[in-house]
Amino acid sequence: MIIRSAYDSVRQALERQAAVALIGPRQVGKTTLATSLVKDLSQDTQAIYLDLELKKDRNKLLNPSLFLTNHDDFLVILDEIHRMPEIFQELRGIIDQGRRENKGLGRFLILGSASIDLLHQSGESLAGRIEYVNLNPFDAREIDLDTKSLTKLWIRGGFPGSYLAKNSEISLAFRRNFIRTYLERDVSQFSPRIAVETLERFWTMLAHNQGTILNASRLASSLSVNATTVSHYVDLLVDLLLVRRLRPFHANISKRVVKSPKVYVRDSGLLHALLEIEDYKDLCGHPIVGQSWEGFVIENLLTAITWRTEAYFYRTLAGAEIDLVLKIPKKNELWAIEIKSSISARPKKGFYIACDDLQPDRCFIVYPGNERYPIAENIDAIGVRELSLLLASL
Repeated sequence: MIIRSAYDSVRQALERQAAVALIGPRQVGKTTLATSLVKDLSQDTQAIYLDLELKKDRNKLLNPSLFLTNHDDFLVILDEIHRMPEIFQELRGIIDQGRRENKGLGRFLILGSASIDLLHQSGESLAGRIEYVNLNPFDAREIDLDTKSLTKLWIRGGFPGSYLAKNSEISLAFRRNFIRTYLERDVSQFSPRIAVETLERFWTMLAHNQGTILNASRLASSLSVNATTVSHYVDLLVDLLLVRRLRPFHANISKRVVKSPKVYVRDSGLLHALLEIEDYKDLCGHPIVGQSWEGFVIENLLTAITWRTEAYFYRTLAGAEIDLVLKIPKKNELWAIEIKSSISARPKKGFYIACDDLQPDRCFIVYPGNERYPIAENIDAIGVRELSLLLASL
């Protein structure tokens, strides 16, 4: 059974704010969620849906103030808002006018396939007038997870069209088409000067280097560009919610630590599609298997954390390392998380040394099993779903 917790988050946000932005990558289910929301609204609430990728819907907003004022009793859903970034300024004026008339809540639901930062750059900020809700691909909390389902989620990733496909071949075809759509449509819009072939090659290079320290100079040399251009490519893929950049943790200790970020293709299914990995058998024989599991676990855990929790990795030049470090403000705690792709959950010596450096409050080893058991004092082996649920409950 699949549960979309973002649905309740959107409904609650519409009761608190004039505008709500539902942010998530393409094909993650934003439009489906919005459509379901409209069906479930009370009969007293009317809604109008505009897909701004369609010229006929964009034409309705040639005079946005006139159109939206004439529908001030409607919940207006604006899909693919980045197609008309100029409308943000109009929304600000309409929201402010509605507040003065005491009818300002739940007026606009904005759907975007880009990060909050990129939406802010696309138009005038609606700070204080908008609430953001993230819609991520399916994660370990949202399915009835047994070992078989966990493997399926890992191989196919969390995009509904991929995870729910009838077989592995159809799932892989979905992901290949997804990659092509992003390269040909979204990239040309946000960065028209980047050649599709160049970014596809770069994205694939990141997949081969999943979970490694970003070496912009080495990647630049392979692409015959400069390091600044590589940083721009990474920024773009991060903004499009396709790549995660994990920052290093700088502790107030005497150890010399790595200062460059790690980079991950966020969805494991897209990672495998970029590497032409179709099924579990293919993955087990691929050198990326360990980094693939690491990225899969990290993405699941970071989807579950509360918004103020900060995420890092820790690595010293001497080799001490923690895959994921979480600063949890609500509990004022530091958690250290090591990720193992083998059924044996024993950490390496470098993890113990790193824990001596940071003195975390809690330590976990995430492994492919479901049982939770102690490994050493203050160190528990745990499954990805149980730890995700634990983080979400904080």
